[in-house]
Amino acid sequence: MPILLDHQLREQIARHTAMFPVTYFCNELASLPHWEGPLHWHTDFEIATALNNAIEFQVGRQHILLNAGESIFINGNMLHGIKQSSGTLPDPLPNIVFSGTAVAPETGEIYRKYIQPIARCDALPFVLFREKNGWENEVNASIQDIYRLMREQGPCFEMAVQRSLSRIFELLFLHLNDLPKSENTRIQITAQIRIQKMLSFIREKYAEPVTLEDIAKAADISRSEAGRCFDTYMECSPVEALIRHRLQVALRLMKDTTLTLQEIGCSCGFHSVSYFIRQFRKAYGCTPGEYRMMGK
Repeated sequence: MPILLDHQLREQIARHTAMFPVTYFCNELASLPHWEGPLHWHTDFEIATALNNAIEFQVGRQHILLNAGESIFINGNMLHGIKQSSGTLPDPLPNIVFSGTAVAPETGEIYRKYIQPIARCDALPFVLFREKNGWENEVNASIQDIYRLMREQGPCFEMAVQRSLSRIFELLFLHLNDLPKSENTRIQITAQIRIQKMLSFIREKYAEPVTLEDIAKAADISRSEAGRCFDTYMECSPVEALIRHRLQVALRLMKDTTLTLQEIGCSCGFHSVSYFIRQFRKAYGCTPGEYRMMGK
């Protein structure tokens, strides 16, 4: 399923049941343009593993290269995105998105003592598991067990997943003081809040006429400050981010509907078909019509 975002930029996560707050995904990159997932966030934790190719993760302002066989733990409420940076086929990139309540209830001592210190550690936006020995290797083995259990969903699989998640948090807690930390200054936190507000505005208003000033106003900042925020987090201008999102919506409509190119362009905020085609070709190397003919 494609990454779906609500108006607050939070990923909409379809759980199999609210009683077991763990969701397993695989082969998501194949459905994304350029095998790249947009910046988004959710309150849950996330764990992902590169299987065959190098995957670039962006967490906050940091860019991390995950090599084949390595895993990453992303803390809750962190702005993050993904992009495959090697290989000729999309990586399966198995991952789980889960609440700490899968391990223990929020009102309990286990959650307060072991989960909360990790969830509330602003200096711990992510943890990498690269080593092939020691405790990191045990974490990677537990992660692979969870993927298998979530795929197979055999008898009592939820209990087995809970045990593996509990062991991962146990190891994270035991090594919490030794994990590399990232200093988040007030300026950095403010910048992330601003970029979240502006991206949320883009995703809500993309179909309407939107100016640079409109985007900046969403975060109550100047146009120049808006430009600095986007350059820092997305290496593009606010208007370029708007066009990117419009094109991503257009791709989805071309795959999932029979709307004409004119109807799609108009519904995505492009003022003319020729402008829509020009921007599409610039981004994807072909026209929308050619893209549809190729059945992508």
